[in-house]
Amino acid sequence: MDEISRLIDLAESGLVDRRGFMTGALALGVTVGAASTLWSRTARAAAKKGGHFRLAVASGSTSDTLDSATFDSTFNQVLGYGTLRNALTEIKADGTVGPELAESWEAEPDATIWVFTLRKGVTFHSGKTVTTEDGIASMHHHTGKDSHSAAKPLFSAVESISADGPDKVVFKLKAGNADFSYYMSDYHLCILPSKDGKVDATSGDGTGGYVLEHFEPGVRATAKHNPNYFKGDRAHFDSVELLSVTDPAARTNAISTGEIDVMERVDLKTVNLMKRRPGIEVIVTDGLQHYTMPMITKDKPFDNNDVRLALKYAVDRNELLKKVLRGFGRVGNDEPLAPANRFYAADIPQRHYDPDKAKFHLKKAGMSNLKVQLSAADAAFAGAVEAAELYQAQARACGIDVRIVREPNDGYWSNVWLKKPFCMVYWGGRPTADQMFTTVYSAGAPWNDAYWIDKRFNELLVEARGLLDEKKRAEIYREMQLIVRDKGGTIIPLFASYVDAATDKIGHGDIAGNYALDGLKITERWWFA
Repeated sequence: MDEISRLIDLAESGLVDRRGFMTGALALGVTVGAASTLWSRTARAAAKKGGHFRLAVASGSTSDTLDSATFDSTFNQVLGYGTLRNALTEIKADGTVGPELAESWEAEPDATIWVFTLRKGVTFHSGKTVTTEDGIASMHHHTGKDSHSAAKPLFSAVESISADGPDKVVFKLKAGNADFSYYMSDYHLCILPSKDGKVDATSGDGTGGYVLEHFEPGVRATAKHNPNYFKGDRAHFDSVELLSVTDPAARTNAISTGEIDVMERVDLKTVNLMKRRPGIEVIVTDGLQHYTMPMITKDKPFDNNDVRLALKYAVDRNELLKKVLRGFGRVGNDEPLAPANRFYAADIPQRHYDPDKAKFHLKKAGMSNLKVQLSAADAAFAGAVEAAELYQAQARACGIDVRIVREPNDGYWSNVWLKKPFCMVYWGGRPTADQMFTTVYSAGAPWNDAYWIDKRFNELLVEARGLLDEKKRAEIYREMQLIVRDKGGTIIPLFASYVDAATDKIGHGDIAGNYALDGLKITERWWFA
């Protein structure tokens, strides 16, 4: 037996974890890409069925619902999308789009007509077979005049949704959209059971790998294995339990004492201690997650771009990276595309902390100093309060008095975000530039948390969406990144790695970085080793 075969045998026996496997494979001359592929295949081959999986997430609110149109925290996203339901497509670990409830799709050459073919024989937990009527009604749930779904902007260019035979859903667009198959992976766009053209959005019924047993919003949810799940190589656990634990110390204690199997968001102040704990693996995933500070631009003083620029120059991003993220990430540049995005414009100059420029822009705004309130809670992201306090000290040297408002963790996303004029926020990112810009920065989008409108930006957004010429799209997206950076209403100081922890009883393949916790699919993709 050669050395690589011996290493694979050890991994399949559970005697070597991913880190050990990768180290051993690289030492044997295997490339990083090949070693990663071997690990994924080996890990899946060693996956065991069964067991009760317990996951502590860092968010959740008593206002959470099972209506996918309202999903705004990791708790209800992992539960409602990653555990109970499916979308037409999904994002794979390598960032590409793959089939889910749609087994295939095709588009007209100009990308104005998209046809998604549904898998045959898939049933909801209630026993109802999935039909094109369910697919159409599920999409219309986000498009109606009275809909407040965050996915509503994704349908702004959709002219009609119809059925073609028993298994094809046809989207006719007003203009081409080269990324439309990525749209269909959005966690809001779960396929729901329907009757008379209306969906049952709050029952929890779905096609996912687990069937809902108990749901206490913002506290706890449990679900049992779906024996009829159409993905035979997924959903390995007998049952899963999701716990909302917003206090990082409580999450750390829970995994240390064996009360949970995985915790989201390791406290970065103590991450090195966590790494030394026997039986626990710290898992670092680089992805699209970023931390932001949106300013409601329809309110004074944030309606003045010079004020916004002053606040942007008042951030020492390197200090935040060092002290808040402990180096697990990189500095942001006030635009939301990560280097993993194929249209990320790496040549745009990095904005740095500059008190003189901050004062210059205050003077242009007719001010010698500025007082603002900044709402913060660690429900926004681990370390959000610490980041606010560091920013307060940094801004003081720029003539800016930042008063921190400590908000309750519970209800932060329903009572603070989109309501308070200046606050701390995290975004999981989106798999494409168009989806990120459309969801958060386009005029009128429900989740445009700065309420920012720029005519040129919105014109470019529509133009880029329909282009198949990648070079031209790249040019347009570069200009859009500059506009957001220099005129937008959001400070984006940090891109953060996902830093989670699991006991050594847990197995997994390559981890997706498009959203938290393996693209929100942790309950169906992970297993007991």
